[in-house]
Amino acid sequence: MKAVLVRPIVAVVGGSSCTAAEAQMAEELGRRLADAGAIVLCGGLTGVMESVAKGARDAGGLTIGILPGNDPWEANRFIDVPLATGMGEMRNALIVRAAGAVVAVGGGHGTLSEVALALRIGTPVAGLHDRFTGAVEMPRMETPAAASAWAIAQAAG
Repeated sequence: MKAVLVRPIVAVVGGSSCTAAEAQMAEELGRRLADAGAIVLCGGLTGVMESVAKGARDAGGLTIGILPGNDPWEANRFIDVPLATGMGEMRNALIVRAAGAVVAVGGGHGTLSEVALALRIGTPVAGLHDRFTGAVEMPRMETPAAASAWAIAQAAG
């Protein structure tokens, strides 16, 4: 019997450090995703990951963090389900594989690896003020509202 997803899973990827504007966008994106009924998946640490989880949690959503280390207590305080993998950066593949859609906010090399993996395996991925213009072809969203609507449509689809 095939499992039926009742709620879409959307991964939000981004740097462990970010600008105030990126943090604000990620937090709003998390709120909008939770309001739309999505489960928010991220790397579970600081920066964009913490901001998106805060937004989702504040809106009553469910947050999952796929952590690089062995200790689930490393997760930020807004993660409901911390999954400690002990896989380091290799956990990026789990994040983009588990998601129905991915949104990249800001980011550096780790985020770029997640975007590349998503593109390689066919997980829909878009940027929200990402730093990869000219390097990666993917849809670009101008606002958290647009990114949320796009991600929900892709993940539900």
